[in-house]
Amino acid sequence: MFVDIYHVLLTCTMVGFKYLEVPILAKYENQFSEYLEDLPEADEPVWILGECYHVKTRKSELLSDVRSRLWFTYRKKFSPIGGTGPSSDAGWGCMLRCGQMILAQALVCRHLGREWRWDPEEHQPKEYQRILSCFLDKKDSCYSIHQMAQMGVGEGKSVGEWYGPNTVAQVLKKLALFDDWNTLAVYVSMDNTVVIEDIKTQCQQPRAGPCVRGEASGPSGSEGRPLDWRPLLLVIPLRMGINSINPVYIQAFKECFKMPQSCGVLGGKPNLAYYFIGFIDDELIYLDPHTTQQAVDCESGSAVDDQSYHCQRTPHRMKITSLDPSVALGFFCKSEEDFDSWCDLVQQELLKNRNLRMFELVEKHPSHWPPFVPPTKPDVQTTGAEFIESPDKLFESEEEFEILNV
Repeated sequence: MFVDIYHVLLTCTMVGFKYLEVPILAKYENQFSEYLEDLPEADEPVWILGECYHVKTRKSELLSDVRSRLWFTYRKKFSPIGGTGPSSDAGWGCMLRCGQMILAQALVCRHLGREWRWDPEEHQPKEYQRILSCFLDKKDSCYSIHQMAQMGVGEGKSVGEWYGPNTVAQVLKKLALFDDWNTLAVYVSMDNTVVIEDIKTQCQQPRAGPCVRGEASGPSGSEGRPLDWRPLLLVIPLRMGINSINPVYIQAFKECFKMPQSCGVLGGKPNLAYYFIGFIDDELIYLDPHTTQQAVDCESGSAVDDQSYHCQRTPHRMKITSLDPSVALGFFCKSEEDFDSWCDLVQQELLKNRNLRMFELVEKHPSHWPPFVPPTKPDVQTTGAEFIESPDKLFESEEEFEILNV
């Protein structure tokens, strides 16, 4: 009976019932997703964010890994954005939610480690609760839908407008400047080029807060005191084709998920953003934000009810060839040694063929570029997306990365 309802609703939208509300269709779509086939019992390995599994022998461990990723979806009935704006992001916030997921993965690796697993029956570390609180749907959470939507205004996106992978990366970079707890350096590459010198300049800046014990120290600064390495979220916006992904990039794209530093990929289909976390054979594995849930109301200091922040269904899959060519690769490097190791892997696995490179990795800042200035926190008393104008209208050519083909 349910499947019939689903097809009736789908047919209605196809034949011209344009005013059918998105949340209604999404409701049935989400239930229908539970009927999707299980992971195939294939011989090919499954790669999830740098971890390798075989479905036949390690399926439960694989599913535990996927279930442990923080899952952010559409929410409804939160406080209006900006006081008078929308109180739900259903229908427009999917790329913002995917941005939250890639950032949350970096924070989990930073505080809990890649090996951490979520168990609903066990007490979770206080760092886990604090990470979750950064993403609650309220204006004073540093990575809330409120902060992201309003910071996007400085990037030329109205509240409620759909984002592309590059724009959400720019928003994360700016919001991270206000996050004194995580002290994360977010570097977004420009013109398909990752500059090692610029990243080390940004990550070796002095931090405002006290040093975290056990983290590596970098070289001395101009005043002779040591510089701390700030954990790095590296985001690389790419366009791997014109109307569809160019097959020559597929193998290199898959190699990214094998790297220990993998933090996932932002991408999807036209106007449908997904957070990709791995692959099996010729299929990508992803977390889908297109589920509308009630906003979680949490009083200050109390534990967050986290059941709805973990997807406990079989993970979604799609053919790599169905991927829109506009994506953003994510990598997390906790230490300078970790970053150096990533550079070595890129040279060995991704840059072997000069003619088929997804992006370039260079030692020095290109001389024809404007000087690199590490981003700094603006001098304002707010967490404060609503008051921040974009200080730099970055490279107009990057607009090509936002084109998602209809």
